Amino acid sequence: MTANIPAVQIRDEMIRLGQFLKLANLIESGAEAKEVIAEGLVSVNGEVEDRRGRQLRDGDVVEIGGMAAKVEAPA
Repeated sequence: MTANIPAVQIRDEMIRLGQFLKLANLIESGAEAKEVIAEGLVSVNGEVEDRRGRQLRDGDVVEIGGMAAKVEAPA
């Protein structure tokens, strides 16, 4: 399943969930990130995540509203 999910390159080994949602163009703003996460609309690796500061690592898959993106850390 993860074969069809676009990978989004990050600069460091980790990125916060709220930042990644914006970087991957899954949302438009930090305020929107706060709302959708608080409403339980975001999942990480198939589990609903309610922490905007959740640290994501290489290979984590973030989903929201039928869209998904995979974290790709530098090699």
